[in-house]
Amino acid sequence: MRRFSGNREPGGAAGRMCDDLQMSKKRGGTLWIVLALAWPTMLEQMLQVAAQYVDSAMVGRLGAAATASVGATVTINWMVGSTLSALGVGFLAFIAREYGAQRFDNAGKAVAQSVLAALVAGLFFTVVTLSLSPFIPGWMNAQEDIRPVASRYFFIIYTPMLLRAATVVFGTVLRASGDTRTPMRVNLLVNIVNVVLNYLLIYPTRNVALLGLTVRMPGAGLGVIGAAIGTAAGFAMGGVAMTIALWRHPKISPRGRSLKPDWSILKPCLKVALPAALQRFGTSFGYVAFASLINSLGTISTAAHSIANTAESAFYIPAYGIQTAAATLSGNANGMKDQKYMKSITRTLLILEPSLMAVSGTALFLLAPRMMAMFTPDAEVIRLGTRVLRMVAVTEPLYGIAVVLEGIFMGVGDTMYAFVCNIAGMWGVRVMGTALLVRVLGYGLTAAWGAMIAHNILLCFLFALHYRSGKWNPMLSGEKF
Repeated sequence: MRRFSGNREPGGAAGRMCDDLQMSKKRGGTLWIVLALAWPTMLEQMLQVAAQYVDSAMVGRLGAAATASVGATVTINWMVGSTLSALGVGFLAFIAREYGAQRFDNAGKAVAQSVLAALVAGLFFTVVTLSLSPFIPGWMNAQEDIRPVASRYFFIIYTPMLLRAATVVFGTVLRASGDTRTPMRVNLLVNIVNVVLNYLLIYPTRNVALLGLTVRMPGAGLGVIGAAIGTAAGFAMGGVAMTIALWRHPKISPRGRSLKPDWSILKPCLKVALPAALQRFGTSFGYVAFASLINSLGTISTAAHSIANTAESAFYIPAYGIQTAAATLSGNANGMKDQKYMKSITRTLLILEPSLMAVSGTALFLLAPRMMAMFTPDAEVIRLGTRVLRMVAVTEPLYGIAVVLEGIFMGVGDTMYAFVCNIAGMWGVRVMGTALLVRVLGYGLTAAWGAMIAHNILLCFLFALHYRSGKWNPMLSGEKF
């Protein structure tokens, strides 16, 4: 068995992480530690999706126009959020590797640099999003009658952008150290604040039946704007809580460390983060173009697309929970320079992930009509949304394989291959395919989702080829897995 080098204090996240890795090797398997790292992220995703469901259902009761007002700019939200996540990926790969090698001081220095990165990115996106908020709904081809409300919604949710950047980047940093529970707790707080404020701000004062009694429930009656305020308040609370948690961390707190740029740390982090950021920005911009094409189909298609995306998100929980474990554990194995352990990790992940996604895909296929009906009473929106959800459900295992492989590549710092594949697939298959099917051939939402599914299948195939080649693994030189 390979021994760890360096000193390690007993207890704490770092100590538990290394002890867990040692015990998993002794037991001859990695399934238990994969699940131990993944379940808090899965629960976190579940809580986020539950809050998103409640949010969408509350807005959906206001009608298709309200749903379309919120959904018209949702892909911009993905673009900003995914770019911030990519910034965190650079630090994740570095910190996970240093943890695996037990170089905790280097990990702490990287955390301090992540604070600087979050400040710069948060301020940049605050200026960009707020200044462009009057124009974005029009650029997204939203219907004329919903543009003013969509613009105000967008402006409000991006007001606390600096704190949102802290939530995303610092959450990734904590997960890289093996602490997946703190981000879970913080996101629980975010969701509670969001749901409670939505309930109070969206609807007017009204009578509510509660335990056989009629209770006068206060409400602001702000509609879509109330939902925006609830979302913004949740982001703000999350940023404050995540920052406090990071500063109190026993091993990687940036307290007392310099926040001046340290290029010995930033250079390797940015080398990983830049392709990831360009990938996520480019693919998210592709989502914008994709959504813009769908928005041009009218309010019913926009609402069905927005609600179907929301409904589908619950069934991606296994994929992204396992991806977090994949990134952390592959980074640790790389730091430990233990090829046998790396192979054990990746093979366990590639059995577990598609199995879980097969179950979730079956559930999505069977529950699609009920899922749509949770968010809207509009029969046409339900019918159209059910059709596209059942289409995507049958390919969930393939999507799961692509997601977990990307996590493995991220953990060892191999982000360039994923960048090339994602950009080519997004623009060459999803966007161009949708433009051809919708604008040239005159098909509707079903055809657009067909192009999206083709993109996901292509990624699975390309990532599987890269995995088999072994070129992603710093410990190998052409050995096939």
